[in-house]
Amino acid sequence: MKYIKIHKEGKWIIAFTLFALLAVNVIIYLQFPKPILAVNIVGSAFLFIFVMFFFRNPRRVVEIDDPSLIVAPADGTVVVIEPTEEHEYFGDKRMQISIFMSVFNVHANWYPVAGKVLKVAHHDGNHRVAYSPKASIDNERSTIVIETQGKTRILVRQIAGAIARRIVTYAHPGIKCHLNEHIGFIKFGSRVDVFLPLDAEIFVTLGESTTGNETIIARLNE
Repeated sequence: MKYIKIHKEGKWIIAFTLFALLAVNVIIYLQFPKPILAVNIVGSAFLFIFVMFFFRNPRRVVEIDDPSLIVAPADGTVVVIEPTEEHEYFGDKRMQISIFMSVFNVHANWYPVAGKVLKVAHHDGNHRVAYSPKASIDNERSTIVIETQGKTRILVRQIAGAIARRIVTYAHPGIKCHLNEHIGFIKFGSRVDVFLPLDAEIFVTLGESTTGNETIIARLNE
């Protein structure tokens, strides 16, 4: 029997939402006419279903025997494909691929490649719309640098959006990472950037939808 699996990042939020909605409905039941209670019950049900939907955690397993392939780290829409100066770690120009996640996308993030985590850094910042070009450097963000099995270094950046208020990153420097593992989670609207060498072969186009841990977005020249 199939069932909806809930991501661990959402369990306390879902529990709090349920408690708050029950409390509101009890108050309305005691103090307001029944038609108002009925409307509130319907609205509460929709809100609770949406929160459950947002924190869904689909099981996805990809089997790739080519370690040079880069898998999409997130569900969403490709909003940037261009050479960009990456100043935080590389200090030179890299090919940037950005995936924007709306509130309707799965918000778990996956490792785009197997290898070793070299650096993890969290930066506080603004909460502008995630598809803004400046979001990569102005918004709250977490940076993860991974060295692939072929010794190529790539950078993954989780970026908070206008609604997102918390980025969760599971990566730690020194650990080995693998495909099919979560790199983190961003709550309520966000973006993920991937910085690759300029000679990487890109397989996605602007406006294309991606499925995290499934869509192949690029190949490294290893």
